[in-house]
Amino acid sequence: PNLPPIDEISKTPMDGLFEVRVNRSEIFYTDAKGHFLIQGELIDTKERVNLTERRVERLSALPFESLPLQDAFKLVRGKGERQIAIFEDPNCGFCKRFERELTRLDNVTIHVFLYPILGPDSQVKSRNIWCAADKARTFEDWMLRNVVPPEASCDISALARNVEFGQQHRITGTPTTFFASGLRVAGAVGLAQVEQALAEKR
Repeated sequence: PNLPPIDEISKTPMDGLFEVRVNRSEIFYTDAKGHFLIQGELIDTKERVNLTERRVERLSALPFESLPLQDAFKLVRGKGERQIAIFEDPNCGFCKRFERELTRLDNVTIHVFLYPILGPDSQVKSRNIWCAADKARTFEDWMLRNVVPPEASCDISALARNVEFGQQHRITGTPTTFFASGLRVAGAVGLAQVEQALAEKR
């Protein structure tokens, strides 16, 4: 097939199967002679782990300090000692579900990046949240209680920068969460997985 240049070929835990990596974090699999190419996910059935998903998460990690935190606002729970950052579209149903899950999280500072990629109404809601006097409360009122953000206006260049940053770093869906270890996790995962990721070291 007409693959892009190959970045790396490495062994997998499955005998005779090799990982082929392209475009930094796209994964294919092949046999030792390269006669067959598999596009899909490799699952460890004994450990119940999606090895492909785990590998892609590692490959797409991002140093936490490289995130433009000035273009986010904070939700602080408890002492706020642990740090995560989430790219969220206010019209994303998975984001709303994830936010409800995160209300059970303690001792954490959540940096919320508004990431309006689901259409014009997402841009309107993101503007009204970003321009609100209390961004965190307005955001939570909408995400947790379906209280529509009131009309507001201000400089929203931060929202454009968030979208540009996301495009540069291949943030293709919401929610996308970054942890202090650099780990990236896509989707509305459960609290146990969030706690596990928070415990990871760099």
